[in-house]
Amino acid sequence: MIRGRVLMARVTRSTAAKAKAGLDTPIKTEQPTQPTGRKRVASKTATDQPNGSRKKAKVEAVKTESAAAKLERLDDDHDVLSKIPTAPIASTSPSTSSTLASRKLKQYYGGDASKLGPFPNFPHPTPAECKRAHRILAKLHGARKRPTVPLTAGPAGRAGCGDAPSVLDALVRTILSQNTSDSNSARAKRSMDRAYGGRHDNWPAVVAGGVGKLEEAIRCGGLSVVKSRVIMSILETCAQRYGSYSLDHLREASDEEAMREMLAFKGVGPKTASCVLLFCLGRESFAVDTHVHRLTGMLGWRPAGTSREEAHLHLDARIPDEDKYGLHVLLITHGKRCAECKAGGKSSGKCELRRALREKDEGFKEEDTDSEEKPAKVEEDS
Repeated sequence: MIRGRVLMARVTRSTAAKAKAGLDTPIKTEQPTQPTGRKRVASKTATDQPNGSRKKAKVEAVKTESAAAKLERLDDDHDVLSKIPTAPIASTSPSTSSTLASRKLKQYYGGDASKLGPFPNFPHPTPAECKRAHRILAKLHGARKRPTVPLTAGPAGRAGCGDAPSVLDALVRTILSQNTSDSNSARAKRSMDRAYGGRHDNWPAVVAGGVGKLEEAIRCGGLSVVKSRVIMSILETCAQRYGSYSLDHLREASDEEAMREMLAFKGVGPKTASCVLLFCLGRESFAVDTHVHRLTGMLGWRPAGTSREEAHLHLDARIPDEDKYGLHVLLITHGKRCAECKAGGKSSGKCELRRALREKDEGFKEEDTDSEEKPAKVEEDS
């Protein structure tokens, strides 16, 4: 034991001496390894690649980033889950659903569900500005009138939320239409109907078939992994909560009650619920999609940097009810058709809507909106 302690002491003193010596020795920086005589094969990095390869890699990186950003936007909007689950989304109990709806409403309204909107001191759009824009757009693209009876989609039908009398079917169609073209969402709905016996509302068969079959059926519409899980969760929760695959009781609910019930479903956000309110339930709700968001920013109808959710609240509070349906549909139509106002378009001075905007900036007076214009042809959406 004594010998061991002595040895330990020696080691300790030796170590201490070395440590002391080390304090006086300059710290060495890491030096490059010396050549060994053998040729080293350097790994190919982006800087070693030809310009064409570097550009291709950069493009691929941008594409990947864009896809990721798209899913993030979906999650921010609460309309589709951005983190794709490995298993079907668990259905929620009534208490959990109520909590989820309350959380979404609080985030959605910012704690204030007043009719003033989130920007009560922002004065645009005025009712006169809305009516002027409505008339100009109707003159360009034809006036839009809300259908008196909801449409039933046939073999060549569309997949929008106004294309079905069933509220649940309208909700499913709206989810299918998210972040894809009208033709893709219609193709996905027709494929889904064929997969379940040719019926547009065979919900028991959809649930019985499982999420894998549904995902395959709607693959052609894009984001099928995410959307299939959201739809399956809605169907399962609907059956548990109401005892049937139906949301038609929302026709008797107030706007706020209908909004709250739809937001209680996982993957359903304000934009989706607003579309169902506007088109299927026939309520005056101003839904904001990417085209509406872009054009209302161009018109100066919302503060810069406003999110789509904030824009919806602000515009829904300021746009007169009688203009909400027509303006929503016409802004989307104009955003798709106008070369200057579509995404990435450049002003060439030919767009009548932009010209009206310039006239307003140069001294447009609200009373000018009462001037007579040639009545536009009224078209009922079909």
